[in-house]
Amino acid sequence: MSNQQQPGSRRDLLRNAAAAAGSFAILGATAKGAGTALKVGLVGCGARGNRALAEHLNAARILNKALGLSLDLRVAATADYFAQKALATGKRYNVPESHCFGGVDAYRKLLAVDVDIVLLATPPAFRPAHFEAAVAAGKHVFLEKPAAVDPPGCRRVLAAADVADKKGLVVVAGTQRRHQRGYIETQAAVAAGAAGVIKAGRIGWCQRHRGLSRSLGTPTLDGFIASWRNWAELSGDHIVDQHIHNIDVANWFLRAHPIAAVGFGGRARRPAGNTYDFFSIDFEYPGGVHVHSMCRQINDTHVWIGEQLIAAKPNDDPEGGVTKAIVTCSGGFRPATPVIPEDIPQDRRAHQQEHIHMLYWLARRKPINQARDLAIATATAILGRTAAYTGKRIAWRDMMEDPKRHPDLYGLTLKPTADDIERGVATLPAEGAVPIPGTTAT
Repeated sequence: MSNQQQPGSRRDLLRNAAAAAGSFAILGATAKGAGTALKVGLVGCGARGNRALAEHLNAARILNKALGLSLDLRVAATADYFAQKALATGKRYNVPESHCFGGVDAYRKLLAVDVDIVLLATPPAFRPAHFEAAVAAGKHVFLEKPAAVDPPGCRRVLAAADVADKKGLVVVAGTQRRHQRGYIETQAAVAAGAAGVIKAGRIGWCQRHRGLSRSLGTPTLDGFIASWRNWAELSGDHIVDQHIHNIDVANWFLRAHPIAAVGFGGRARRPAGNTYDFFSIDFEYPGGVHVHSMCRQINDTHVWIGEQLIAAKPNDDPEGGVTKAIVTCSGGFRPATPVIPEDIPQDRRAHQQEHIHMLYWLARRKPINQARDLAIATATAILGRTAAYTGKRIAWRDMMEDPKRHPDLYGLTLKPTADDIERGVATLPAEGAVPIPGTTAT
């Protein structure tokens, strides 16, 4: 597990911030009125991408007002598989049509434009290729979750993260809980032993149906990409696309990834695509710690979204008693020493806070790289998904580390890949053809 942490999750960040006071001097973050423009490019002009772009621009206004900066962000280019989406977003921000790119290689065209920051918000299957290219081009990146849809994609992001480190790039991920004060403070307090040793936990994202409510039939490539959330090949299934938030919290608080997973899931009511309706996974972490993961998207069922851990520590009982605590990860514990720099503006909207953090650390000349933790969280979700799809116990080592032990698992690739689509050789999956535990090998 990477030791790269969320901004504010290390005690020395407060000292760094104090030492850097008055030193905002990067890409237009100089004294008020003396800044130059930061050029921003958006790859993925759907609903989430447009919101991310608006939040990114608003983050500059928030920082300027709170800290007296002169961050001047300008949208320089847009890109989307669907050209009309790129054009619509570009028009909103006065981007010339010549810098609004469409098609499977739109991201490459955008990266050839003079931009400083790239926001990546396409369907998850495209994330590894786009992140790899953005880092190679030396761009600072906002990386929406998840990082990939299969193990090779996760490893590709991990490799690109190493390159980003060497280039000193700022990479902030869309795992929003790592940007919320309650989570940051509670994680720091738990890491310092405030609750004792974590023994077990439960995490969940159970909600109403999300996705199309009618059959797609046999989709065209355009229809396949437009309905990406309904296809495991593009979304990773909802355990990867959505439940990753809770899974990332478990990894973060335990400061480890699972060593194995077993579980089950199924499809009972969805009319479109090929994703499951529910998953129930037992993640086995080092030291015999087990975390129950559950996610479901079915109407008229119980809703629960959150993360709770059970911890224990010795008490004053002379016979060796312990005191147990239930840790609600979203808040309840505070560290003895502050871990969030005092001058970072706090916004109650987690999606907004992501972008405040990104621009703050960019202005502070403090490279932060959350791609590695995002890739590990994504791989954890894929570990659980694969356990449910196959009905087998899936080991992390086999899936992520040792290509010789289980080559089919290590090389498990959901097709069509982003590269297949870009090369024009994509074979689309059949609607309703879902993995069946006991018969699906990987």
